[in-house]
Amino acid sequence: MISPIADMTSSPILIIVIISVVLFFFFFQLIILRNREKTWSKKLLRSYKINPEGDKKELRKTTVSFFSFFVALELLALFVGLGIGEGSIIKKRIENQNLKYNYTINSESNQETDIYMIDINSTYYFYVTKGDKRIKIAPVGKINDLKVIDKK
Repeated sequence: MISPIADMTSSPILIIVIISVVLFFFFFQLIILRNREKTWSKKLLRSYKINPEGDKKELRKTTVSFFSFFVALELLALFVGLGIGEGSIIKKRIENQNLKYNYTINSESNQETDIYMIDINSTYYFYVTKGDKRIKIAPVGKINDLKVIDKK
């Protein structure tokens, strides 16, 4: 069973974006290091307070840590932005009752209920029941049975 958030992180587009960002920063660093004697490269390095006159090894060490910070910051912004965007989409669907109920849950009361599963972690299920606009949180131990609704 895969949650919507897990679907988001396994998307091929997301993987392509992550790889392309890392490659972009890597090649950008190589271009700057190879052209460190040119005025545009010196100007760019000085704008980030990096000494372009140092030896190549020192310059590489400085730019690797600098670009690693930018890659980490970009990936953080990407995942936070995707999380906020996904959350706002789910919020609108809940408000408009435009959900495709994808599971049937059977809790301790042995009552089957159609739900829209928002996410699952190791201890809780996060879901919305049919006709309700509130998100419910249930401990994994309180759920007896979880069935996927057949999409016909």
